[in-house]
Amino acid sequence: MTIQEAQQRVDQWINTTGVRYFSELTNMAILTEEVGEVARIISRQYGDQSFKPSDRDKNLPDELADVLWVVLCLANQTGVDLTAALEKNFEKKTTRDAQRHQDNEKLKG
Repeated sequence: MTIQEAQQRVDQWINTTGVRYFSELTNMAILTEEVGEVARIISRQYGDQSFKPSDRDKNLPDELADVLWVVLCLANQTGVDLTAALEKNFEKKTTRDAQRHQDNEKLKG
């Protein structure tokens, strides 16, 4: 599925099953919650914290998909074409960071 198709599918789901979009402000709060859930898994799976019994059933792919879902909602609500935005972002990073990472001593083996 392309990013554009994902935006369209989320919009279709929202307008048929979800009734309507939550407000942009509510979706921003939900995005923060979902990113927190990803952070919780990452800090326990790859960091120094241990899992609590209530955390063991958490699923990183599902939580990342939740983050993406809310980002797609926010893009739809605000009229952002994420495909075009991502292309521009690649151009910006390529121009700005063409040598920056190559010259970063911290990134060298």
